[in-house]
Amino acid sequence: MPAVVVLGAQWGDEGKGKATDQLGSQIDYVVKFNGGNNAGHTVVIGGEKYALHLLPSGILSPGVVPVIGNGVVVDIEVLFEEIDALERRGVDTSALVVSSGAHVIAPYNRTVDKVTERFLGKRRIGTTGRGIGPTYADKINRVGVRIQDLFDEKILRQKVEGALDGKNHLLVKVYNRRAITVDETVEELLKHADRLRPFVADTPLLLNRALDDGKTLVFEAGQATMLDIDHGTYPFVTSSSATAGGACTGSGVGPTRIDRVVAVAKAYTTRVGEGPFPTELLDEDGEWLRQTGGEFGTTTGRPRRTGWYDSVVVRYASRINGLTDLVVTKLDVLTGRDRIPVAVAYDVDGRRFDEMPDDQSDFHHATPVYEYLDGWTEDISGARDFDDLPKAAQRYLLHLEEISGTRISSVGVGPGREATIIRHDLLA
Repeated sequence: MPAVVVLGAQWGDEGKGKATDQLGSQIDYVVKFNGGNNAGHTVVIGGEKYALHLLPSGILSPGVVPVIGNGVVVDIEVLFEEIDALERRGVDTSALVVSSGAHVIAPYNRTVDKVTERFLGKRRIGTTGRGIGPTYADKINRVGVRIQDLFDEKILRQKVEGALDGKNHLLVKVYNRRAITVDETVEELLKHADRLRPFVADTPLLLNRALDDGKTLVFEAGQATMLDIDHGTYPFVTSSSATAGGACTGSGVGPTRIDRVVAVAKAYTTRVGEGPFPTELLDEDGEWLRQTGGEFGTTTGRPRRTGWYDSVVVRYASRINGLTDLVVTKLDVLTGRDRIPVAVAYDVDGRRFDEMPDDQSDFHHATPVYEYLDGWTEDISGARDFDDLPKAAQRYLLHLEEISGTRISSVGVGPGREATIIRHDLLA
């Protein structure tokens, strides 16, 4: 049975949760392999809206084992707040598994994140202030706290002491903040340790054995390709690997075991936070997309920046990730437009770029080269087959498929689980 990676082809918020959820009845495990509670998925089931932040979207599918992999950073308090909220709504979360190797977001990581972002001023990255970046920095600097450390107070205390030694100098001498004590930090981290313990396992072993047994696994990315620490619009990126390669390092499953790589892209483009965005609309069209598409962050509530579909970005995502399939979401949002622009290339000081500029400065100064496609006025929310769509909507999708370099296998025509057109089986 297949192992499938599901990730974002743009800057996030494309609807990856819905794409994963659509596979729910066919899969056995859903693995979140990167990020933390700095991003969210919104899934609508039977008219009920569920906003997930740290938990994999598979938590909503009965019979699916949801896994938080070793590549994720975990705010334990947020984890249990989310679990409790779902349990109150009748969702069984008892099957959740958390990697013993995942890193923990300590209280001092949140503090450092917030004061650093404020200190940067105009050079700020646009983080959510939830401690994600500083926790990954601790991981790379080898002073991080892992889930398994919570079950040995002596080791936990040693690690917290090592991490705070440098951070307190920074907080006190640079940011004029009070020092954080080891005792208060250890007390905070141990608060949920006993409740967490039953969920913790050796997830790389678990997942590889599941594949050996013929189970179907979906690896679910947080954020998206253009926010990847290596391949995104650096430095305006997240702190983890949000591309297909990150599925392997963030789960402990080798690349030869991955069968399909599915990317999700909106029928237009959005972005949250700072950084270049060639097709961004700062006019009434941008506000129309924002309001019609409900483009406000699941986690933060921040208004998203909006723009037309950028095929250069999606072609880049196809190449970087080795895509086999593309899922296009929110096609219904474009209903009512007479003409729909699509970016097919960039112009940078008179030079045409048909592919992503290698130089970040060129990308920052890129202006889109548009093609214009006919729009449609018919309500498409009830379409369940490609032929149910208006001819103009069909032509729009076929053109996106041609210029994006990957077959479009699924199309979202509304927020609900059922509002989907399947053109190709994502697991075939």
